[in-house]
Amino acid sequence: MKIEEAPNENFSRPRDPPADELGHFGMSTLLASELARLAEALDNESLGTTEIPLEAMAQKIARNLGVKADEVAILGVSTRWRHLHFLVPQALKNVGFIPLSSTSALAARTVRDNRPEINNNFSSVRHATVFEGVKAATTTGEIIQKIISAPVVCDEKVVGVMQISRKGPTNADAGPDFTSDDLAKVQTLCRPLGKLVRRLAGE
Repeated sequence: MKIEEAPNENFSRPRDPPADELGHFGMSTLLASELARLAEALDNESLGTTEIPLEAMAQKIARNLGVKADEVAILGVSTRWRHLHFLVPQALKNVGFIPLSSTSALAARTVRDNRPEINNNFSSVRHATVFEGVKAATTTGEIIQKIISAPVVCDEKVVGVMQISRKGPTNADAGPDFTSDDLAKVQTLCRPLGKLVRRLAGE
């Protein structure tokens, strides 16, 4: 299934306005609309057992925010096991979990505080690094220098975390600092992600 198309003939897709009519956040708004349509289809049970194309959506998010594909991470919360696990990148799915009680993991703090955060000197602060060193076909294993971490909420409950990073051997090599505008784009995308992440994260 192509996520650009309606899941079936019973699901009517409204026409998107041109991006240049939507101002500075035009592309983020279009992508958020795409996520919202996918979530609505889930609510209507239009997708049935169709796999949710979160990996493809993550690649679109990366392009929208000007980062590489492996610099987008989406994690789901397991309320049963009290931990976070990676939904994307694919290479990190089976590496391990992040306990929600962790004092060194930014993602865990994002869940506990339900608050977004920008850190443009991330490599210089104490944090869990086990996932950064994973090298695979879709991950570089480079050091995270800069990061945005934002909660993904569904029905007023944090069900996951989206993290956008810039990686490189040094802070300068990683690229420009993240700004409040970048954070606003991430939050725009986090809103419609809630239902999708809740479905994928399970309990």
